[in-house]
Amino acid sequence: MERKDIVVDVIKNRRSIRKFKDKPIDDDTIRKIIEMGTWAPSGLNNQPWKFVIIKDKELKAKIAECTKYSGIIRDAPVCIAVFLDNSQSYNRVKDIQAIGACIQNMLLTIHAMGLGGVWLGEILNKREEVEQILNIPSELELMAVVAIGYPAESGGKGVRKPLSEVILR
Repeated sequence: MERKDIVVDVIKNRRSIRKFKDKPIDDDTIRKIIEMGTWAPSGLNNQPWKFVIIKDKELKAKIAECTKYSGIIRDAPVCIAVFLDNSQSYNRVKDIQAIGACIQNMLLTIHAMGLGGVWLGEILNKREEVEQILNIPSELELMAVVAIGYPAESGGKGVRKPLSEVILR
């Protein structure tokens, strides 16, 4: 398979995984996932992201109380909280877009490694509570939590709208 085909395959076949096996993920793998996230583009290469790795069951249980998707957080072997470092920000919209690209890189890496992951955004409804639980400095703002583990389910079908519905001109 050619390199371009590998990339297309990873993009088209990645799915959100919400159920995980009770199997730990080693620290090197977690660090590689975050490293690949940091290779996302950012305006002026400001790299406005920070991360908190969450593996402790009690800590995950506290964070799980901040979302209606509590089971995902409790059951995932690892969660990574992704933050915008407002002290590094120069343009809020561009920096939030960079965080999105960072998370996408992480999700593609997770899939390519044979793991499963899901981007949890609903937790932002209680962003301040999560930041307090994690004792985060005030300049950091939660953008998402990514739950990671070995898949205990296969993802959905991945249906997309035809290009004729999304291309305006």
